[in-house]
Amino acid sequence: MSTVPWLTILGLIPLVGALFVAFVPGSAETAKRMALGFSLVTLVIGIIAATQFDVSSSAQFQLGEQHSWIPQFGVSYALGVDGIALVLILMALVLTPICLLAAWHDVPEEVGPRGGQRAKTYFALLLVLETFMVGVFAATDVFLFYVFFEAMLIPVYFLIGRFGGARRQYAAMKFLLFSLAGGLVMLVAVIALYLQGPGGTDGFLIERLTGLSIDPTTERLLFVGFFLAFAVKAPMVPFHTWLPDAATESTPATATLLVGVLDKVGTFGMIRFCLQLFPEASQWATPVVVVLAVISVIYGALLAIGQTDMMRLISYTSVSHFGFIVLGIFAFTSVGQGGSTLYMVNHGFSTAALFLFAAMLVRRHNSNSKRIGDYGGWQRVTPALAGIFLVAGLSGLALPGLSSFVSEFLVLVGSFSTQPVATVIATSGIILAALYILLMFNRVMTGPKPEELVAEGVTVDEGWRKSSGGTTVRDLTTRDKLVAAPLIAAFVVLGFLPNIALNFINPAVDKTLSYVQQAIPSLNPAGTAAEGSSK
Repeated sequence: MSTVPWLTILGLIPLVGALFVAFVPGSAETAKRMALGFSLVTLVIGIIAATQFDVSSSAQFQLGEQHSWIPQFGVSYALGVDGIALVLILMALVLTPICLLAAWHDVPEEVGPRGGQRAKTYFALLLVLETFMVGVFAATDVFLFYVFFEAMLIPVYFLIGRFGGARRQYAAMKFLLFSLAGGLVMLVAVIALYLQGPGGTDGFLIERLTGLSIDPTTERLLFVGFFLAFAVKAPMVPFHTWLPDAATESTPATATLLVGVLDKVGTFGMIRFCLQLFPEASQWATPVVVVLAVISVIYGALLAIGQTDMMRLISYTSVSHFGFIVLGIFAFTSVGQGGSTLYMVNHGFSTAALFLFAAMLVRRHNSNSKRIGDYGGWQRVTPALAGIFLVAGLSGLALPGLSSFVSEFLVLVGSFSTQPVATVIATSGIILAALYILLMFNRVMTGPKPEELVAEGVTVDEGWRKSSGGTTVRDLTTRDKLVAAPLIAAFVVLGFLPNIALNFINPAVDKTLSYVQQAIPSLNPAGTAAEGSSK
């Protein structure tokens, strides 16, 4: 156990910050700066905590602590991270201040005695969400994980339902119902798993539930209970329909954290719980899961190509990307699973860039339109915004040299040895990704002017000045540049130096696959832990 409760500190700082932001008197501007400050302090502490992580340690979890919480039911307040959880927490800590900065003007100032309270609530909820994001990745008690898993729904529901678009109530309720349905199924599986274990005051700890001798039928039912909840969260076809509505009706910052971080809980859970706790059932379910993953890759990409709304298009691209991630996880190879974990990180940054950069474009349109057809030729007016939007798109389609290429390549290489047919079919998603990204960029930035401007016979510059209320459309502001810089830096750094993350990820992947190998000795060692260890 760590002598310093790093993970508890990481969770408490934004929670305390949320209380200050919501209740300390002052203007909305002061509250925003306070929220940004707390998130940056959390990030600094997170980086310091990461330096205490020993990649050569044989222990599965580090930086851990454990306290009895509900001993009568075997529940502990137990936190700890392996390399997989650590990189996902760091991703969340980096994205939170970026989203806070990008959301500076998402909630208009109010007039009256309670002026600014709405903005304070919005920023406080984002900090509360950061606390739950740290907790869900750090929990090493299965019941505690479930608590954080469900608690995340509360701030997200209010962030969508109170601060979203015109159909925000519908989107928030749909998100809540899908998530609660998956969570309730998992709760039954969590309780049933505890009854299969050794019990005691710490009977929900992951290490005590790993390697249990469970009846095959029971293990398969438990696997299904966990997997369904994670498939909804991921989201995988056919459980994905809540995502486009939720992401489109959310503010850009909420959509970024929802798709960039929270959805990773689904794929993270597949590694942490499905593979480690139910290895034989995971192998049994692999044919169906792989088929669903490939369908997600193709179907999500095809739906993205057909979208006329920028935010819905970006949402459907994530359905496709999550298909790649799940394929790599259930390939049962170190290369595939390491690539999937790196993919989670890279997807978080690339999706954040797409959502936030698209939002910058939408804000510059007089009617705040999200319709692709309402744009055209914007790189003449906002060349810098067009440039960063292109870089984000190229990262999303996995251009060599940018971060997503490395993870996608590792997933396909690692999956081919055990799932060759599925991998070959899934590669078509690469071509489709180029189509939906480049077509969107062409229509918005380099394509023809909208028909109404053509009919009026005005130039692009004149037309967009008219559409923006007669004023010149501004290119990137200083705040926009501060939002864009760390995201583009992440694309480049992780594209050329992926070992920065893989050095943390690979030992954790090998450890997880060693549990699978112990339960399924017939599994080809060359495709599992031995493969990663030999590298």
